[in-house]
Amino acid sequence: MTLEGALGLLAGIDANSISVLTWAASSAVEGLASAIVIWRFTGRRKLSEHAESRAQRLVAASFFLLTPYFLYEAVDRLINGTRANAAPFAIALTASSILLMPLLGSAKLRLGRRLDSGATAGEGIQNLLCAAQALAALVAVIAAGAGVAWIDPLAALAIAAVAAREGLELWRGEECDCHAVPGLDARADGCNDDCCAGS
Repeated sequence: MTLEGALGLLAGIDANSISVLTWAASSAVEGLASAIVIWRFTGRRKLSEHAESRAQRLVAASFFLLTPYFLYEAVDRLINGTRANAAPFAIALTASSILLMPLLGSAKLRLGRRLDSGATAGEGIQNLLCAAQALAALVAVIAAGAGVAWIDPLAALAIAAVAAREGLELWRGEECDCHAVPGLDARADGCNDDCCAGS
């Protein structure tokens, strides 16, 4: 994820794309969430409900780390215009994330259910969000190549809004993988929680 984030920042600069930069920065947040989950399951914290609650809130808080900057940048680009372009490097990198991140996220969601760990499942949600962000960024840079560059800041706004919503639900203890990413319904994978019934 660190490598993906570093390459993504280079790709975002190359494409002058705020949506690609937003997606790349989220990789750093995913790395932080992974470190939190590792902390949660080391030492005497393995069986601690207090550690689980703290880890879940820390993972939730990580969703909000970069949101304010990207909201500002996206709105600024919508008002003043943007010159994003369809850089091949950005297209290839975001496409690879669309393929790989759902596999990693689904595995963490299953593990989170087995361990009864909202923190672990929340980290899996971040991986699924990474794939959704990559898809939005991919569409935005391809659209920029077709002369529709204003889609780039709109995609960044959508990415930030979804991340904020998921972070808020996880903070409140409402984590549920059935609504992790719009369009990805995990109920087929055995989710029977109350929040799934309401989705």
